Amino acid sequence: MPEITEAELKKQIEKSNFSRLYFLHGQEKYLLALYAKKLIAKAGGTAFPDFNLQRFGDTASIDEIASAVEALPFMAERKCVAVSDLNVEGLRAQESAKLEELVKSIPDSTVLVFFLPSIEIDYKTNKKWKKFITLANEVGVTVHIGRCSTPELEKALCSAAAKRGCELSRQNAGRIIRSCGNSMQTLFNELDKLCAYVQEGEITTQTIDRIVVKNLEARVYDLSKAIVSADYDRAYKVLDLLFQQNEEPVSVLAVLSSAYVDMYRVRMSVQGGFGVTEPAKHFDYARKEFRLTNAERDAARLTTSILRQSLQALLNADTALKSARGDRRIVMEKLIAELLLIAEKERVG
Repeated sequence: MPEITEAELKKQIEKSNFSRLYFLHGQEKYLLALYAKKLIAKAGGTAFPDFNLQRFGDTASIDEIASAVEALPFMAERKCVAVSDLNVEGLRAQESAKLEELVKSIPDSTVLVFFLPSIEIDYKTNKKWKKFITLANEVGVTVHIGRCSTPELEKALCSAAAKRGCELSRQNAGRIIRSCGNSMQTLFNELDKLCAYVQEGEITTQTIDRIVVKNLEARVYDLSKAIVSADYDRAYKVLDLLFQQNEEPVSVLAVLSSAYVDMYRVRMSVQGGFGVTEPAKHFDYARKEFRLTNAERDAARLTTSILRQSLQALLNADTALKSARGDRRIVMEKLIAELLLIAEKERVG
């Protein structure tokens, strides 16, 4: 069977129309865990759960899983065997062969569910995972659960706030996403905090800014905006906060560099007669197209020459950090000073 969508998975769960094998994988771990929970509960049924629903973690052997799969359900039509975070990539040849044999011989009375609540797959290069996904699609179904788009996340946050007795506008939902990123688990954790604080009524911009904890990407984005605006005080305040929160300089530099790369890609795209979102066709911006829109706005203040000088400064700082020459904080402070001076040229010119 081919890969199915989330909507098709929901229908199968609702109608109890199960395949023998399911493999749930993808980047959105919150939804993945939610779907896995519903699938496992429905497939296992309510009759004698100690016999008809068996769970295994990442330490289980293929022999243990096979033994559970082959056992008949107890006074029920079917049973469910659920396996979380089985690391196919780490299996030895003998275990891989056993897994392939197991998957090909699942009895009709068993629903075998593999799901990855923690493991991330490198889809491009990992041959073992590619082979397993192909096999799973031949025997059962696979469901890839990727990140939701920003509009989908905004809608989900507004709906969840309403269920908690609070009012959240789409605009402020977007503000939460820009601060926290696009992980649903993180977003709903922050929404729970906001609703507990407000209790009922509107969740305002001021409340979001006071309560929501920004992730590294959002904080470094604030840093890049301050630099592009040649706002010295703001830039060094944000940098100082990042150090106070023990963020790794290499990680800060990586995110900061990404912001400048986004601006440069957008600039080259527009100059070449293409649209702002053209880079998304050639680079990995899945569910992150908003970064290109933001980059267009920020890059409007800078010339192409300024962007190139900034990228060179970032490259020099990256080399200095990774070669461990000098104090890491000093390297970052010098970088910010250099980027500010480069941005200042634009204003002076």
